[in-house]
Amino acid sequence: MSGVAQPPRWVNRTIGALATIMCVACILWNLETHTRLGFAVLRQQYMALQLGLALVICFLRYGWHGDEKPRVGWLDGAIAATCFVVLMYAAWDFTWLLREQAYRPWQITVIGTVVTIAVMEGIRRRAGWMLFSIVAVFLVYALFADLVPGRLIGRGLSPVRLVQYVGFDPSAVFSTPLAVGTIIVLLFVFFGQLLFAAGGGAFFTDLAMAATGRARGGSAKISVVGSALFGSISGSAVSNVVTTGVITIPLMKRGGYSDEDSGAIEAVASTGGQLTPPIMGAAAFLMAEFLEIPYISVAAAALVPAILYYLSVFAQVDLIAGRDGISAPDEERMTVVQVLRDGWHFLFPFGLLLVALFWWRMDPEDSALLASVAIVVVGFLRGYQGTRLTLETLGQVFVKTGTSMVDLILVVASAGFVIGVLNVTGLGFALTLVLVDAVGSNVVLLLLISALICVILGMGMPTSGVYVLLAALVAPSLVEAGIQPIAAHLFILYFGMMSMITPPVALAAFAAATITGAGALRTGLAAMRVGWAAFILPFAFVATPALLMQGSWAEIALTGGLAGIGIIAVTAGVVGYWGRPLNMGLRLLAVALGAFSLPLGFLTLGQTSEIIAACAAIALAIALHFLPGAETARATTASQSD
Repeated sequence: MSGVAQPPRWVNRTIGALATIMCVACILWNLETHTRLGFAVLRQQYMALQLGLALVICFLRYGWHGDEKPRVGWLDGAIAATCFVVLMYAAWDFTWLLREQAYRPWQITVIGTVVTIAVMEGIRRRAGWMLFSIVAVFLVYALFADLVPGRLIGRGLSPVRLVQYVGFDPSAVFSTPLAVGTIIVLLFVFFGQLLFAAGGGAFFTDLAMAATGRARGGSAKISVVGSALFGSISGSAVSNVVTTGVITIPLMKRGGYSDEDSGAIEAVASTGGQLTPPIMGAAAFLMAEFLEIPYISVAAAALVPAILYYLSVFAQVDLIAGRDGISAPDEERMTVVQVLRDGWHFLFPFGLLLVALFWWRMDPEDSALLASVAIVVVGFLRGYQGTRLTLETLGQVFVKTGTSMVDLILVVASAGFVIGVLNVTGLGFALTLVLVDAVGSNVVLLLLISALICVILGMGMPTSGVYVLLAALVAPSLVEAGIQPIAAHLFILYFGMMSMITPPVALAAFAAATITGAGALRTGLAAMRVGWAAFILPFAFVATPALLMQGSWAEIALTGGLAGIGIIAVTAGVVGYWGRPLNMGLRLLAVALGAFSLPLGFLTLGQTSEIIAACAAIALAIALHFLPGAETARATTASQSD
């Protein structure tokens, strides 16, 4: 018997029923069941239903400090009941409410008050004080905007008008972020949960181990590949760390990596999954909606930077292994052929998802639904290492999907508050003007300031919340300065995610540190070293659109090649190893040649200088490989690993 008190059975059953309704409602909405049955249902009605269910689950399940609680107090029970009644009414009568909005009926005041207070308290419990404080600042600003001195003066709102707007209006809480979260992201979370329940998680972990486990530093390469696969689906760098890290971090430590490096590699690899197509932790779908471009355009633009990101991490773990004499793990492992023989059926749903997204050009939600059906079919027909999808586990998938969506729904709802305040007060336009005027025509300075703002605002927030907030606050300034919209939005996403590995609030690095037992700050600093390329790549693709798949194939290939050479050269200098230990002079030379190889238009003299630097870096690598003493160094490394 566990000593931890469990919630009453009726609470678990209620939460399970509500979570299941969330998933079923999403599936029915995307199948357009209401239209086929002859009912006209507004999108805001559907979103009100989902927000109401999420709030009820939040207050039934989580206590004052955000952790799961053993019982439901009378206050939380009353809040949950109020949220349910008010938002179910809103879902039922939203058409009339929208028609009467101009007359500001008391019903809208009640709905807005309940939604505003409940969502704010929900994000305080689940997302933490950082996001709560940021949103609260905007709400307070809206009350006193007409009293703010200087260029940030805006239209002030009374408390009643404020809650009526942010807690009800389709341009605020019931706007694009909540729509994307409840219509698209929920289905992809459902897809991921189905995959895990059918044994797909074990399959992809085994596949990563089989593909890289026998190489030098194989334990860390398993982490890189496995975390990249999981990270794109999970939607959270922290959950990715705690899911895959419990397997990969002990492997790295046994293989010879230090505690700090083991945690840093896992944190950086997990964070990169949020930047990797096709799913990108749901940010891709939000970005497509904000930019009003096809989803495939976002995924294509993010592809080359993601490849370069993982090239940097992969090169670093390999060179660290060479420098420190870390060989392949001793454990006997399955081969790739053996893993595929047992789990080949998981490739079908993934292949179907990619074909539906990129070949058939289906909407993301329809593609996710189709791939989910495929997982159900193959999961019932065939298992993997004793794990098979059953009716019981299928029911659990519905519950886990609904409960795991609560945090995201609350975050995107609160982001709707910020968007509403920016729109109704005029603050969004004022912020853009102030930031652009502050730096004048210096785009580099604007990018540096924006990067710092993104890291600070992104601290402690999930991927979707980071992106929505920064897309509303920072991206308009970059676009106003002449930066391409897709480049500006990817820039803010990258630096928003870098808050996951940047102290003092490096959540992904700190989560990894709890597994390794190393110091949290040391792990965070090591993560910044391992993930150094992620701090440079956004500047590169802003300066060179070819990295975002814009331009001829020859230009894209040349630019990508130069960036790859530059990243490897800088990484070799940072690690201090290239077939042999490098002294300080060689390390500085490698870093310099690598830096000038990178396609950074504002740092180099043009593409010719980049090509010359890349050729020099290649020549240095060849020379280091064949110089006297290189063979001795390699032999010494090999003997140390035996």
